[in-house]
Amino acid sequence: MAEKTPDKDFLEFIVKALVDHSEDVKIDRKVDEMGVLLNLNLHKEDMGQIIGRQGSTVRAIRTLLRIIGLKNHARVNLKIEEPEGGSGRVMRREREEGEAKLDDLKF
Repeated sequence: MAEKTPDKDFLEFIVKALVDHSEDVKIDRKVDEMGVLLNLNLHKEDMGQIIGRQGSTVRAIRTLLRIIGLKNHARVNLKIEEPEGGSGRVMRREREEGEAKLDDLKF
């Protein structure tokens, strides 16, 4: 019989609804003496969508996971794994392009 994991199922549902590359979403669930740890691996282009502005989206997801954990008498934590090659280069490049456009507007 399959083990019930409402925390993992909930996280998978929410994350796949938010990201563009839902096929790359992978969640590992580990249980130890500290509680439940959910490791989230996703496509590097989807990191910003999950983290949100100033971390607001991931903070909301973590809050909801803690509520699910309380309901099931477990402490649930979420860890987002850094994707390979996901060092923030896309955001840095976009910022530089934006600054270049602003330089064109200066008189």
